[in-house]
Amino acid sequence: MKSGMWSLVLIIVAALCFTAGYQASAKSGTEPGYFGAVEAAGYGGGGESVAGISEEMAEYYKSLTEE
Repeated sequence: MKSGMWSLVLIIVAALCFTAGYQASAKSGTEPGYFGAVEAAGYGGGGESVAGISEEMAEYYKSLTEE
C-alpha cells in the first residue's frame, strides 16, 4: 500500500509541476525553439561565423554592430 501511495503522490506532483511550467512558459512570451534559432543569438549564437542564415542577413547583422 505504501508503494501505491508514493506512486500516486509522484504522479500528482509531476502533473502539478508540468502545469506550472506550462503556464509560466505561456505567459513569458518566449516561443519554443527561440534559443535554438541562430538569429536569436541566444547562448552564443551571434558569433562571427553564423551558419544557417543568408548572406543578406549576415550583412544586416554586421551593419548593426558598426557605428
